[in-house]
Amino acid sequence: MIEVQRETQAATPDDAALERWAAAALSDAQREVVLRFVDAEESQALNRDYRGRDKPTNVLSFTFEPPPGFEDPHLGDLVICTEVVEREAREQGKTPEAHYAHMVVHGLLHLQGYDHEEADEARRMESLEIEILRQLGYDNPYEGDAEG
Repeated sequence: MIEVQRETQAATPDDAALERWAAAALSDAQREVVLRFVDAEESQALNRDYRGRDKPTNVLSFTFEPPPGFEDPHLGDLVICTEVVEREAREQGKTPEAHYAHMVVHGLLHLQGYDHEEADEARRMESLEIEILRQLGYDNPYEGDAEG
């Protein structure tokens, strides 16, 4: 289940699309996630405060760690910056919908423990992203992407 928070005036994907993307990426359908759409200012502040990078970014993942012995279905929070996603979609020649889908899938994989800091981890995570997005009807998000 996803709780959607829209803290921006920008157009964002509808709840049905977000639920579909999340269902495809979550390994446990009982987990809960907060997905927050924000502007560049909030994204930059969060990225600076939590990652030490003073610029807005496309998606931030915050994993929820319950206290020992306490079970909670909340997996964590995703923060997506609409301005960055829209700009990146234009620059990469992708539809905004496809790029939003990628950011949701990418962020949810991070919340489930996937990472891309090491080359082998990046290959594993990217392969999973490509497969999930293919099942959802989207092209490989890394084709033609110099950073991918």
